[in-house]
Amino acid sequence: MASGTSNGGKFITLEGGEGTGKSTQALLLAGHLEGAGIDALVTREPGGAPGAEEIRKLLVAGAPGRWDAISEALLHFAARREHLERTVLPAIAGGQWVISDRFADSTMAYQGYGLGVERQAVEALYRIVVGTFAPDLTIILDLAPELGLERSRGGQTGEDRYERMDQAFHRRLREGYLDIARREPERCAVIEADGAIEEVEAKILATVGERLGVEF
Repeated sequence: MASGTSNGGKFITLEGGEGTGKSTQALLLAGHLEGAGIDALVTREPGGAPGAEEIRKLLVAGAPGRWDAISEALLHFAARREHLERTVLPAIAGGQWVISDRFADSTMAYQGYGLGVERQAVEALYRIVVGTFAPDLTIILDLAPELGLERSRGGQTGEDRYERMDQAFHRRLREGYLDIARREPERCAVIEADGAIEEVEAKILATVGERLGVEF
């Protein structure tokens, strides 16, 4: 699989722990891109394609310990393959900018750092399922886990399986995301998400403008 940039469109991912505001910011960013004359598509993981949405139901609901960590990683990558093949890659090939609420960094953070799946195993799955394709820009919204869990609305929808994991998991998750950003600074940008929605929105727009050359 080729990169998003080479196919005409671009691929932006928003990452972070529970309650960081990714979904809201993805929609706001898409609106600004449309205002700048860029055709934008908002999608999500797990999900974003019919088969992937079915797998999502297995992952975000139910008891926290319902899956072995490796089984869970495999389910995420199965959903990711469907998402890429049926939604992301066709859109990018058509010149759209795709904004995804989560992508592969979530698997590394949640199943890797959070649940203990070895980095090499997650990286091997990435090579098999995703290949050389990667986001043009990944925005990691950073927030103290305690505040994020207070803000999270997953319990209102029944999609609160990850929220109900223990505090130690959520602390590992946050540190995992920050480590991912340290390892790949050219792709990743960390943005503090503890401010008002408008403040975070402004930081994201500044980052997208600087990194991808968009004038808003």
